[in-house]
Amino acid sequence: MTAQVAHAWEALVGAARRTVSDGLVVGTSGNVSVRVGDTVLVTPSGVPYDRLTPHDVTGVRLDGRQVLGTLVPTSELPMHLAVYRATDARAVVHTHAVHATAVSTLVSELPAIHYMTAALGGPVRVAPYATYGTEELARNMLRALAGRSGCLLRNHGTLTYGTTLDQAYDRTAQLEWMCRLWLTASSVPGHTPTLLTPTQLTEAATHLHTYGQPPETQNAAS
Repeated sequence: MTAQVAHAWEALVGAARRTVSDGLVVGTSGNVSVRVGDTVLVTPSGVPYDRLTPHDVTGVRLDGRQVLGTLVPTSELPMHLAVYRATDARAVVHTHAVHATAVSTLVSELPAIHYMTAALGGPVRVAPYATYGTEELARNMLRALAGRSGCLLRNHGTLTYGTTLDQAYDRTAQLEWMCRLWLTASSVPGHTPTLLTPTQLTEAATHLHTYGQPPETQNAAS
C-alpha cells in the first residue's frame, strides 16, 4: 500500500465516521469511496466505521475486481463505480439522510428553494426506486445525475460526488440542509414556499463560481 493510498484511506474512514456523527446515516448504512489513480477505495460492507483500521483498506478496479484488502466492498459498489466511469469524480458519498430521504418520497425533483441549488448543477432530481446494490439502481442514479453533482434516491437516500472528498461531503451536507429547509417551509399551513427561477439560479451559479479565496491566496496560506 502506497503512502498516497494510506492517506486516502485515512481520509475516507474519517468521512465515513463523520456521516454517523453528523446524523446522515445510522449504523453501517451509507458508504464512501475515493478514487486514487485506477483504484477505487471503498468502505467495506457491514463493518462499523469506528472499527476500521489502516489494515482494513478495501480497493477495487473500475471493473469491480478487488485489488486491495480481504473485506467485502460495500453492497452499493455498482453505484460508486458507475459515477467514476461516467464523470470526473474523485470521491463519492452516499447517505440515508432523514430529510433528504423524506423528500425523495414526495417529489420527483427537489424544488429550487435556495440558491445553493446551483452548486449542485440545478434542481436535484430523484432517481426512481430500485433494489439497493443493483445495476438497475446504478442506471437510475446516473440518469438523475445528468448535469448534476448530486441526486436523491427514492425511498433510499442521497448520492453526491466531487473532485475531492471534502467537496463531495459538503455537497451531501448541503443537500440534506436544503431538503430540511423545503420540508420546513412546506409544512406551514396556508403558505407555499417561493422558489427561485432558472434565471436566478444561473446568476447564483455565476457568483458561486468565484466564491471563496482565490487559488493564489490559498496556496500562500498553506
